[in-house]
Amino acid sequence: MKRIKSILLVDDDSINNFINEKLIKRLNVADEVKIVLNGEEALNLLQEIISSGQKCPELILLDINMPVMDGFEFLEAYKTLDFPDKKSVVIVMLTTSTNPLDIKKLNDSGVFGYVNKPLTDEKFSSILNEHFVIN
Repeated sequence: MKRIKSILLVDDDSINNFINEKLIKRLNVADEVKIVLNGEEALNLLQEIISSGQKCPELILLDINMPVMDGFEFLEAYKTLDFPDKKSVVIVMLTTSTNPLDIKKLNDSGVFGYVNKPLTDEKFSSILNEHFVIN
């Protein structure tokens, strides 16, 4: 099975991060899972990765509602980043929000989709099947 090199979880809920990391590791589809607690930490991590010449995570699972920098603010800042493999990075919102305004903003934001929490085997498999070629 082809593996994703790196996945970035961006969520301020450490329990969600723990559960999602365990799910991803159990499915054995990623070489590395990185975890940050808000959009600002995610942006800083990506800038460090870019400046060191490493490849960015292939999949970013991004929460909407977080302190410091929320998911939408992260997406705006992410648009300003310039790096060679940017088009290969898939960003999926992982959220509990059912607010119609959030859903509209998501559709207008350029993310590849959104998934309602909790992340399950089926939901994660659906993300992989839709956005990655996994043999």
